Amino acid sequence: MTAGPRFAFSIHATDGAARTGTIAMRRGEIRTPAFMPVGTAATVKAMKPADVRATGADVLLGNTYHLMLRPSAERVARLGGLHRFMGWDRPILTDSGGYQVMSLSELTKQSEDGVAFKSHIDGSRHMITPERSMEIQRLLGSDIVMAFDECTPHPATQDRAAASMERSMRWAKRSRDGFDSGVDHAAGAALFGIQQGSMDRDLRAVSAGKLIDIGFDGYAVGGLAVGEGQAQMFAVLDFAPGQLPEDKPRYLMGVGKPDDIVGAVERGIDMFDCVMPTRSGRTGQAFTRDGPINIRNARFTEDRGPLDPECGCAVCGTWERAYIHHLVRSDEILGAMLMTEHNLAFYQQLMADLRAAIGAGTLRSYADAFRARYVRIKEPADVA
Repeated sequence: MTAGPRFAFSIHATDGAARTGTIAMRRGEIRTPAFMPVGTAATVKAMKPADVRATGADVLLGNTYHLMLRPSAERVARLGGLHRFMGWDRPILTDSGGYQVMSLSELTKQSEDGVAFKSHIDGSRHMITPERSMEIQRLLGSDIVMAFDECTPHPATQDRAAASMERSMRWAKRSRDGFDSGVDHAAGAALFGIQQGSMDRDLRAVSAGKLIDIGFDGYAVGGLAVGEGQAQMFAVLDFAPGQLPEDKPRYLMGVGKPDDIVGAVERGIDMFDCVMPTRSGRTGQAFTRDGPINIRNARFTEDRGPLDPECGCAVCGTWERAYIHHLVRSDEILGAMLMTEHNLAFYQQLMADLRAAIGAGTLRSYADAFRARYVRIKEPADVA
């Protein structure tokens, strides 16, 4: 571990609401806007850690829910912590487990104390509370810990959204206290709060105020990317980031598609995570500057070009679409590896381009040109 600060965020340049800067931590610096590849079960699927780093990633995301169930946070701690366990020596952000508890578990029972649930793996019974979430993330050795919150369903009535937000704020305070109780870990790690309030400006303002009163190192905009669509998400991002402190990082959880990221950066978001580049890679979808392509499609059978002619990654510099098409259609492991590596490199180059555009004061023209070219809709299924 390096001798850097516990947590320091500096903004180098702004362009409208967008910012580019650096988060400095003991395990290294995170350039913002940043995209965090998702390492759900202590691995970015189909990738070795050094190869993830080579794509430009400064930080990874680990999943509290999955790791608490298998192999267990206690076992990871006995084996030296998550960084040593998976062979990644740079910062790791861990989510709180709340979203997965509600989306993957069977027979959940929510109360003011927390959420009781049955494991989706073996049916065993567990309870996760704000305090237990903090303990798990501490055992993992997380660098950036997320507060435990209630995942508000979408759509939600005003009353339901308000009640859910208020509970999340009570849990935020308990998370803060639980995090601080782990004195040694807290001395070297950071804690982020999560703004809730569904699509309502006033509820989100109340949530932001309560979080600021508690005090966090960074702030996430939660409760988006839950099926509301891009237009509604952007409508919330037109006001939500501005309700949070300007001098702290703003993290949009679970986002997203490349054009989602561009629009969110324009609205002041600094950090992102999403399974899309890795999951899409394993299912045959490659991201390009003209939009995603399905490499399984018959038209790529004898295509001598790279996945993206303008990509500088090792995959595009070495292998042709025809070969990767063959691998993916044959269910060869190398197909998933090459597709994932390219997609992660595409996302990291997007972030580098956004940082450069903000620094040069040209974000608007860059974003407009990106949107004019990038085709979001998937191709017709013309698989042979």
